[in-house]
Amino acid sequence: MAVPLLLVLVVTVVDVLAPPDVHLGPFLVAAPAITASFAGPWLTASVGVLAVVAQAVVAATRTSLIDLNHTLQITALILISAIVTFFAHHRERHEKEMTQLRSVAEAAQGVLLRALPQRIGPLRIASVYLAAEAEAQIGGDLYAVTRTARGTRLVIGDVRGKGLQAIGEAALVLGAFRAAAHRQAELPVLVADLEGAVSSDLADPGTRRKERADRGETFVTAAVLDVPDTESVLHLVSCGHPPPLLLRAGRVTPLEVSRPSLPLGLIEVAHTDVSVESYAFEPGDVVLLYTDGVIEARDESGAFYPLAERMAAWSGSGPQALLRHLCGDLLAHAGGSLGDDAAMVAVQRLAPAPITAR
Repeated sequence: MAVPLLLVLVVTVVDVLAPPDVHLGPFLVAAPAITASFAGPWLTASVGVLAVVAQAVVAATRTSLIDLNHTLQITALILISAIVTFFAHHRERHEKEMTQLRSVAEAAQGVLLRALPQRIGPLRIASVYLAAEAEAQIGGDLYAVTRTARGTRLVIGDVRGKGLQAIGEAALVLGAFRAAAHRQAELPVLVADLEGAVSSDLADPGTRRKERADRGETFVTAAVLDVPDTESVLHLVSCGHPPPLLLRAGRVTPLEVSRPSLPLGLIEVAHTDVSVESYAFEPGDVVLLYTDGVIEARDESGAFYPLAERMAAWSGSGPQALLRHLCGDLLAHAGGSLGDDAAMVAVQRLAPAPITAR
C-alpha cells in the first residue's frame, strides 16, 4: 500500500508546485490501478477516491474545479477507478472460487488416496502426491497397497485427463483393486478385474459399441505388482505405464517389460493378453513407482526431469529419505511448481529377521 499512497502524495505535491503548462494529474490513475493488482475492491475504491480528491485539490489550487482541463482529468480518473475496482472485485471472487476448488480437491484426494502403511510384511513403503499448482482441478493419479496370504500387492496408475471424470475413473480402479487384490488369483485375473471396473461405467448395453468408440481417449495407465514374502522377486504387469525403477547398490535399472499391455479401458476393446514378468528383488533393493507427471516436469530450458539419473545420485537410505530427496529436487527442477500432478511410491525389501535359538 505504500507505493500507491506515496504516488498520490508525490504527484499531488509536484503538480501543485509545477509550472502552469505542466500537468501531472493523469499519473494519478496509476494509484488505483496498482492497488487493484493486489487488493480487494473496497481498498481499490478507497485509493481511487483518494486520487480523485487529490486531483480536485490540485485543480482548486492551480485554477478552478470547473476548469475544462481539470474537469476532464477528474472525470477520466473516476471512470478508470470504477473500472479497476470492478476488475479487483472479479479477481477477488475468482481467487475465492479457486481456494474453494483447491479445498474440495484436497479433500477428495485425501478420501481417495488413503495413506499407505510405512511397513507391510517384509516391505518398507513411502508415498507422496504432489498436486499441480497450475490449476485447481482434481488429478487422476492413484496408488494403493494391500496384503495377501502370501505377499503384498501394489498398484500405481494415472487417468488420462483431469476433473470429475478423472477422479471417477481413479475411484473405480482403486475400489476394484482394494476389493480383489487380497485374493490369491494370478495378476492377469486381477488386471482383468481392474479392466472390468474401468469399462463398466457404460450406459445402456444397447449403446455399448457406440460409447466404447466415444471413450477411445479415456483410459488409465497402470503398473500392478505382486511381491511374495518368501521369494526375492517381484512380479509386474505394466498397462502402458512408465517402467518402475530398481535401485540396487547405487545403480538404477528400469524394469522394462518385453510385452506391455494396453492401458486399462483399452485391453478389452483390443482383446489383448496380459503378460506377467518377474524381476529379482533382493533385501536392500528399492523400487520406485511413479506417474508421468514426474518425468514430464520441465525446467526453464524445457528439459525433462532426469529421474533415473537423480535417483542413482542419491546416497541415503530408506524409502522415506529417497522421496524427500526426489520431491525437493523435482520441485527445484520445475521452478517450484508442477504443470501436472505427480505421485511416487518407494518400496524397499527388508532383510529377513534373524532366527534366535531358544
